[in-house]
Parts: sequence; C-alpha cells; structure tokens
Amino acid sequence: MNTLTRAFTLGLLLAIGNNIAHAAPVPEDERLSLDLRRTTLVVRDIDRSLALYNEALGMTISYDKMIRNPRDAKTDETSDISRRLTFLQANDDFIGVLGLLEYRKPRKEQPLASSETAFEPGTIVLVFNVKDLDQRWDSVVATPGVEVISEPTRVEYPSYDGKGVIPVMVSVIRDPDGFVIELNQLLVDKLN
Repeated sequence: MNTLTRAFTLGLLLAIGNNIAHAAPVPEDERLSLDLRRTTLVVRDIDRSLALYNEALGMTISYDKMIRNPRDAKTDETSDISRRLTFLQANDDFIGVLGLLEYRKPRKEQPLASSETAFEPGTIVLVFNVKDLDQRWDSVVATPGVEVISEPTRVEYPSYDGKGVIPVMVSVIRDPDGFVIELNQLLVDKLN
C-alpha cells in the first residue's frame, strides 16, 4: 500500500474513531433498537493477548470463563469442544467490549498476515484513542508478538468545521494474532 493511500485510510479511520470517542449518549427518543455490544477476536493464546490488551493497554477483564461441550465436562480432556472466553472493557461496560476467544480443543490455527496486508479490504482495524500513548508505547511494543507497522507520528487532519486542524499522534501495530490496531492520541482537548 502506498504512503498516500495509507495516510488517507488512517485519516478516515481516525475521523470515524473521533466521532465515536467524543459521542454523547443518543437521546432516548432517537435511540435505535440495537447496540454494537462487542467485537470478539478469535486468538491463538488468550494469555498472550492479555499481555497486550490488559497489561500494556490497561483494559480491564470483566469476564473470563471456560466453555465446554458437553456442558457438564469438567476438563478439556473430557470435553468434545473447549473454549476460553474473556471480555475486556475500557470506559464502558456495555458497548465497546472486546472479546477474546481461544479454541483449546480442538486447537484452531490461522496463518498470520503481514504488515503489507494492513488496511486492505477484509482487514479488521481496531481504533483506540489513548490519552497516554507516550507512556504506554514502550510496553506495547515490548509485548511478545506485537509488530510495529508505524511508530507514533504527528498527523494533522482537517477539523470538523473545516477552519482548523486536529493534531493527532498516530501509530499502528499488529497484535500477536495479526489484528491491526491503531493507537491514537488526540493532541487537543475538544474537537470542533
């Protein structure tokens, strides 16, 4: 992907992420009959994923259970299917929850994508606004299995009213399972 295409894609994702990050609850009379409750990532090893999402980024664990079939199986060995499901949250306990699902029995493996496939059709990109990117960056990139696609770089996007700019530190990584994550720090307190 060329630099211009990547910059445009990053800007578009940032603009979408900024609208969500600064959104207020929708008034009751305008609410839809659905919420985007959770995004679940199927991962190879939840503990390895937790090193990034829980330890380095600071998301909190709200659910961590083994789910086995048949339901009365007490161990992986006595089950036909065994999965571990973990939910993580940032600032909301109902929407925006990140799920991690690990198939323990049978094991499921998927080849990792490369940095050349980031921001291509079919790619999932998780966008996080991080208030302390400069403090978290070293622990994020030191997490085993994390690949840096782009280091934090100051980017200025047109403001919503078109009269100014929105300065942002933009960085992109790939997590241990190949998911693309954009970690951004807004350099202004309020958007137009």
